[in-house]
Amino acid sequence: MHASRRTSPSGLPQRRATVSVTAPALDALSRATVEATAALVLVCDGGGRVLLANPALQRFTGRTREELVGASFWEIVTIPEEVELARAAVAMVLSGRPAIPGEVDWLTGDGDRRRIELQTSVLTHDDGRPYAVAFIGIDVTAHREREARVRRQAVTDPLTGLANRSALFAVLAARLHVETGDGCGLLFCDLDGFKEVNDRYGHAAGDRLLVAVAGRLREIAAPDDVVARLGGDEFVLVARGTDHDALVARARRLEAVMAAPFDVAGAGDEVRIGASTGTATGGPGEDPDTVMTRADMAMYGVKSLRRVSRGVTPPS
Repeated sequence: MHASRRTSPSGLPQRRATVSVTAPALDALSRATVEATAALVLVCDGGGRVLLANPALQRFTGRTREELVGASFWEIVTIPEEVELARAAVAMVLSGRPAIPGEVDWLTGDGDRRRIELQTSVLTHDDGRPYAVAFIGIDVTAHREREARVRRQAVTDPLTGLANRSALFAVLAARLHVETGDGCGLLFCDLDGFKEVNDRYGHAAGDRLLVAVAGRLREIAAPDDVVARLGGDEFVLVARGTDHDALVARARRLEAVMAAPFDVAGAGDEVRIGASTGTATGGPGEDPDTVMTRADMAMYGVKSLRRVSRGVTPPS
């Protein structure tokens, strides 16, 4: 089989276009590219002294070309705790070991940390002897911040900023893992009187109340606790350990904290709600849904008893 030749609209064979660039023109093109690119271009010698810094790097550091050339690059952009790593990296690539692309934190001239995706190359003489190291950096700070926001949003309740249902069950799965988990305690909390606040003052006040409740839950949470909003006016606190008595004591404290008035209605009009709580503990190997159901049922039992004591018939 023979490859067919491309033809022009006139039917004649089409010639491949060629571009001829002289060596001086190519050098000028290379210099213009380095000058125009938004990438941070820095070339240093084996001692870390700057040989070349393009305008993008000059703007990044707030220094002129004359101020940069001859200075040690780790005194200009490297964060203090990574100076020795920068020295070692230069020595490593000049010794012939391949540079590993990665991300580093560099300092701007204003002292701000920026996340830089860095490519490192060794410049060599014709005989292969290295004489300089070139760094090409792309500022990816904004991109990484967007990624972090997306990750947070995936596991965060948008109203309260607490962990959401997905994050809650991920924590439970980890702490109840049959091999690596150490067990946990659950404190299930359902607000009493929340619907009345919504009905009387409106949904905006109800949202402010939920945010305030989340704030009080954070205040009583231990450093290792995870506080989540399960949905609606239901919250869950996941504590380390399986001490039932300690968990019940936490529940009583939570109820006391929630009994204090909330100023969410405006004009100093305080509202009072309560909280019904249920507790459950789970050990390694238990199913998260099962442990959650136990806590939920315990909470429902508390709420039902309170309704009966007030002469209110529980819903069927």
